[in-house]
Amino acid sequence: MKQEDYLQSLLPEPSTAFSKMESYAKAQKVPIMEPLGIDFLMQLIRIQEPRNILEIGTAIGYSALRMLEAFPECRITTVERDQSRYEDALKYVNQFGAEKRIHAIQGDALEVAGVVEKDGPFDLLFIDAAKGKYEEFFHLYAPMLTEKGMIVSDNVLFKGFVADDSNASPRMAKIARKIRTFNEWLVQHPDFHTTIVPVGDGVAITKKK
Repeated sequence: MKQEDYLQSLLPEPSTAFSKMESYAKAQKVPIMEPLGIDFLMQLIRIQEPRNILEIGTAIGYSALRMLEAFPECRITTVERDQSRYEDALKYVNQFGAEKRIHAIQGDALEVAGVVEKDGPFDLLFIDAAKGKYEEFFHLYAPMLTEKGMIVSDNVLFKGFVADDSNASPRMAKIARKIRTFNEWLVQHPDFHTTIVPVGDGVAITKKK
């Protein structure tokens, strides 16, 4: 924890607009990426410079807007199932003047692939939605990546419960087991290289072999 606190103390302060988004997310109990996690994702974006990004799990648009901040030349397609969060995301996208760069789609990501595919192919797939469906999202959307495309999956350590769920509630333990199964499937996949980085809530980085 001391190490994490130290690293967090080194992070640059987000803009006032993003700080307000973070406060709103906390007040409304909307899960957004942890500070170290979003900082890591933004650095990946700066290095990779993906021009076309697909995000599964918009929430209120926080991570999409931070990815755009990291590489303003990118275009982002983002999918959100929850109607109220989708509407919040549209509000923030418009507030940031990013409506020409971020295309938000409302619907279940497992049902709107035909709509999403029209925006592809994608250089980066970012998965941050229903934890029990990560493998389904991967199967459905990985084929929409460019040859050098990268996949980033968030929350793959899930509050530490993936490594040890002995103190987790039954619901949390169930989610942790599903993520553990996904992680094991992912790192053993014959067509991809995957590294799991213990930053934020755990981030998996996957590239085609």
